[in-house]
Amino acid sequence: MDAHACFDSTLPAFLLAHIRAVTDATPDKPPSPAFDGLPVNLRALLELALAVSEESEPQTPSDSSSEIYKLGNLTLVVWTNGKALVKFTGETMLSLGRLVTGRAIFRRKDFWLTLQECGVQALPIVSLISFLIGVILAFVGNVQLANFGANLFVADLVGIAMVREMGVMMTAIIMSGRTGAAFAAHLGSMKANEEIDALRTFGFNPFDFLVLPRLLSLLVMMPLLTIYANFAGILGGMLVGYFVGIPPVLYWTETLAAVTLTASSLGVIKSVFFGAIIAIGSCRQGMQAGNSTAAVGQATTRAVVTAITSVIVLDSAFAAIFTLLHI
Repeated sequence: MDAHACFDSTLPAFLLAHIRAVTDATPDKPPSPAFDGLPVNLRALLELALAVSEESEPQTPSDSSSEIYKLGNLTLVVWTNGKALVKFTGETMLSLGRLVTGRAIFRRKDFWLTLQECGVQALPIVSLISFLIGVILAFVGNVQLANFGANLFVADLVGIAMVREMGVMMTAIIMSGRTGAAFAAHLGSMKANEEIDALRTFGFNPFDFLVLPRLLSLLVMMPLLTIYANFAGILGGMLVGYFVGIPPVLYWTETLAAVTLTASSLGVIKSVFFGAIIAIGSCRQGMQAGNSTAAVGQATTRAVVTAITSVIVLDSAFAAIFTLLHI
């Protein structure tokens, strides 16, 4: 046979499979294959392939070790994310400190644009949702209170529920899905395009330049939007009260008597913390996103889920604290 004969990959693969099958059949005394008569290049290829042991299939761990492995991985993920969140929050607080001392550098135009996005442009959706929440509360309350002839107390139910919980909660959820997603997508795109690295190269602090304007915008607008949402919800309840026979003047008078200054301030106080947690969580997801378009979408999804979950958990903590303080 010609020493330089040409062949495709089928012949070497066939011979190699046959040799390994014979070797596996007699593991104690495997025969030594003879390559006499084969072309030089084919013999060299087979010797090279047989010099490397065949890879064995990875062993599947047992169920018990697999569960322990999953638990360990989950613990490491929670620990890593917790450290990253604490670090990011600390960096944000330092950025606020630099703002107070006049050393933070960011574009004032970015702050005003973000303020407009968080405030004026969010009014339509906040108005609609809050108004409908007030309508729903009034309808449900009227059905129950009508059994006792106490329809007037619908005003108490809607007013207290809106100023304590529903107004600030619905506003926070809306801002999480609307503004929080926008923050994460914008910063994630900048991360994918290496614009954040460019800011560091030019000597700008990304926290001062990118995170600080967004945090300040939400801290300013969340209390104002919450107060607006409270009035919109009370107006929705008043509309339902009018249709069930409660005069608007009487409804408004009863609302003012039921809603105290302390109750109305609780939602506004919570809104500041909700705004901070939405801004920090969304900006963190955006700035720590991967360098691809798929990573930007994943960061946006995580930002919305994290913000809404954090708001609900924090509101539960506030409810427990206010109950213990008898507020």
